Amino acid sequence: MFLVLSKLLDLLLSPLTWVLILGVGGVVLRRWKRLSLASQLAALVLLYVFSIEPTVALLTRATEADAVSTYRPDVVYDAVILLGGGLDAAATERSGQPEYNAAPERMMRTFELLRDGRARQVLITAGNLDARPEAVVEADVLAAQLVHWGIAPERIVKEGRSRNTRENALESEPLVRAHGWKSLLLVTSAAHLPRAAGCFAAVGLKADTLAVDLRSSTIPPAKLSWLPRSGALNQSTDMLRELAGRVVYRARGWTTPWR
Repeated sequence: MFLVLSKLLDLLLSPLTWVLILGVGGVVLRRWKRLSLASQLAALVLLYVFSIEPTVALLTRATEADAVSTYRPDVVYDAVILLGGGLDAAATERSGQPEYNAAPERMMRTFELLRDGRARQVLITAGNLDARPEAVVEADVLAAQLVHWGIAPERIVKEGRSRNTRENALESEPLVRAHGWKSLLLVTSAAHLPRAAGCFAAVGLKADTLAVDLRSSTIPPAKLSWLPRSGALNQSTDMLRELAGRVVYRARGWTTPWR
């Protein structure tokens, strides 16, 4: 039920959803010219505001502000925990090859840590919301990719049942205990890191953190482009969803302070 509600919340948090609602409202209210005009103008303003780089910059900074990396380069970690989310499962299923989305850094940094001997093993925690038996399981694809890149199979532990960040932590905990790992490094996108680290801390797993996929801009918002772009709208939506996700997870007691 939570997964269904979370997807509904994702839809409601999308600025584009509200633009469409307001736009349709303007048509429905055409008998009341002022209300119709106000609704359509609000739709245009909302679309513009969330499609410009200054808004994206402010939202991204707010989202990544607490993404603190505590990675210690002088430590050889027992395991690096790689969270899913970088694979385009639908495209992978169509092509038969690993197809990544806009955030492949999680996978790349994990590979580098293993290759350079900074971690002895990796725990890949990544399932799929698709319940079909033939659906791609992200953990399987990422593990195969690491093996293809030269990482020994015995260094890879997979967990392919989790469907969200809460389940990543819940499913990882018994595996960490079973392997006796003590020093852990959690690798995920900067925007996602505070919620992810909080979830792992809530199940008793205290891990160092490595933030990747940083999207914050160092350019002052006033100097960024004020022209609307579809990419900016997508990033605004992602940041709003993450911020809302933190509120929901905190309210449900699924996260705890991790620093």
